[in-house]
Amino acid sequence: MKRIFFDTMKAEITRVLMKRGFTEERAGQCALLFAEASLEGVYSHGLNRVPRFVEYIDKGWVNIHAEPTLVDKIGIIERYDGNLGPGNLNAQFCMGRAIELARTDGVGIVTIRNTNHWMRGGSYGWQAANAGCIGICWTNTESCMPPWGAKETKIGNNPFILAVPRKAGSIVLDMAMSQFSYGKLEVTRLNNEMLPVDGGFDIDGNLTRDPAAIEKSMRILPTGYWKGSGLAILLDMIAALLSGGLSTRGMDEAKPAPGVSGYRGSQVFIALDPAIISGEGFAEHLVNEAVEYLHQAEPAEENGKVTYPGERTVETRKQNLERGIPVDESIWQKVLAL
Repeated sequence: MKRIFFDTMKAEITRVLMKRGFTEERAGQCALLFAEASLEGVYSHGLNRVPRFVEYIDKGWVNIHAEPTLVDKIGIIERYDGNLGPGNLNAQFCMGRAIELARTDGVGIVTIRNTNHWMRGGSYGWQAANAGCIGICWTNTESCMPPWGAKETKIGNNPFILAVPRKAGSIVLDMAMSQFSYGKLEVTRLNNEMLPVDGGFDIDGNLTRDPAAIEKSMRILPTGYWKGSGLAILLDMIAALLSGGLSTRGMDEAKPAPGVSGYRGSQVFIALDPAIISGEGFAEHLVNEAVEYLHQAEPAEENGKVTYPGERTVETRKQNLERGIPVDESIWQKVLAL
């Protein structure tokens, strides 16, 4: 597979965004978020997503100049309108604001409505952890998954992120409420691979590991079956209630064309400063103890390794910085041609 070095990838995405009218500063920051997603192994929401993002800009669904505006402040919650700006820049702003609030009050809660697809949700978990904060954030999506026991898509896969800071390597969980996201299905299909476990149903209602069959049926499997389905429903409701924005149903009704994702979504960002709440020494000691205990577990497979969420991300980042980021040749050519 072709490999592209990080700086080259970031520069090409920056070039494309500036061609679309972004300022150099905003283009660079937006490109950085895309390139870092690919650098750390989330290819589906990195380079692979750029052509679709540009399509949304060209069709007027993303307002490249829009920035979040404060709607109101209710108790300890700040609420913003995303004004249909670039979703990753809006999300980065909101987590940054939550971190600022946590610095003084121990906790910061920020919500946003009327925004666009935030791309890789884990970016904002790492943002919090790198700032020394616990990070919690999630987004709702348009319907793309059947509720448990149904054939028809009525709920979103509503990615949910938890992050805990640690000097020796932060713990960051980035998960959708589906066993595999549609982005992961796409990457697996492009690599001519099968999923490691069942990821959804084919058109005949049979569980399958074939990503193409699941994309065709649009019956992705909720993680934990009914549990993932239930979590998706509640995450959607809470995001919409706290932000004053749209629920999955509202997003379905508002989207400008079939297949559009992330349009006018609702999101929640929470940052907590453990140094203020529990003391820096206690927090670091506790997390190190938990990681050490986890690493003591005997691997189920010979030469296997038990890892915490985010541990392999650091390894992938190091490898891809040294060797270059693996890319799908056809997608790389699409980006070069934009």
